[in-house]
Amino acid sequence: MLPKTWATWFLRDLSAECCHGRKHPALTCTLLRHSAISGYSFNAIIMPVLQRPDYRPPFPFSSGHIQTIFPTLFRKTPQLSPSRKRIETSDGDFLDIDHHFSATGRTAGLAIVSHGLEGHSRKKYPLGMARCLTEYGWDVVCLNFRGCSGEPNRLPRLYHSGVTDDLHAILRYCLSQKGYQDVVLIGFSMGGNQTLKYLGENPGIVPSQVRAAVVFSVPCMLADSVAVMNSWQNSVYMRYFLRSLSEKIRLKADMFPGLIDTTGIDRIRTFAPFDDRFTAPLHGFRNAADYYRKCSSRQFLPAIQLPCLMVQAVDDPFLSPSCFPLSEAEKNPYLSLEITEYGGHAGFWGGWRKEHYWSEYRVIRFLNHLGL
Repeated sequence: MLPKTWATWFLRDLSAECCHGRKHPALTCTLLRHSAISGYSFNAIIMPVLQRPDYRPPFPFSSGHIQTIFPTLFRKTPQLSPSRKRIETSDGDFLDIDHHFSATGRTAGLAIVSHGLEGHSRKKYPLGMARCLTEYGWDVVCLNFRGCSGEPNRLPRLYHSGVTDDLHAILRYCLSQKGYQDVVLIGFSMGGNQTLKYLGENPGIVPSQVRAAVVFSVPCMLADSVAVMNSWQNSVYMRYFLRSLSEKIRLKADMFPGLIDTTGIDRIRTFAPFDDRFTAPLHGFRNAADYYRKCSSRQFLPAIQLPCLMVQAVDDPFLSPSCFPLSEAEKNPYLSLEITEYGGHAGFWGGWRKEHYWSEYRVIRFLNHLGL
């Protein structure tokens, strides 16, 4: 359950975000009554183009933390046999991808799945999405960010929330290898932020074969999301992420002597000082604040020019109220924002006897709606 202080803050800020202190005649939204969050009733705001979210998980999956943690610990790993391929990049590095092929004997198109922070292509959630999509006739490429495929990449740079050149390179490679006419982009968390930024920062370079995108649990305002992650409720997640990220930095320091000073890295407890010392300078940003400002995808949403579904859960422990871009969804007809009460961070548990998670079926329904 969310603390009452958090729920109060969220509902107050969400209301302000919707109103902006002025009238919104174009904002015709439906208020759907949900059950209470920590004693506060919540009205989910769903844009008119979307149907009412049908996601009502039973206890204990009404907890955002349970939703976030359960799949990692207890979901059975989907058993798939992808083809691992290595793509050489123009800057002398490499990207590893897993290619899954349609299980129906025909190919509807290609889906490219981007994972989250410190994830990889063989985590349960990209594998679950790949299994569902291949059963419905899609080929799927699950990418690995640089340094995430089990082998260190060659260059000092790693990956971060604003990387889009690698997604573009993978997309171009896939199109060159097979004549896909329909491509969809799917992103979770950081991968969702990268996807949205890619689609909106320079829409003219997005290949015409890209027909749609679906993203889940996107921290589209990085500085605000980082602030939320500093709370004591998220200390377990923070320790997990920083331990893994620190290992990568130490490895880079060994690969490039004199480039990185790791003194005191074990004393870092939150993202901002880590990004100040390592992420920002390694990737050309002045500091963490500059990195967060330039790479937050919310600023790029107005420029998206193809159908995009963004699914955010109110009980997501990683997101701030500013990560629910109501005004952008109102103004951009291509952007559909769906706010569910439950789901946690990239959770969306499917049910005790269901093989697929709700998020996986949600992608299929969205693509069917578009005729893909």
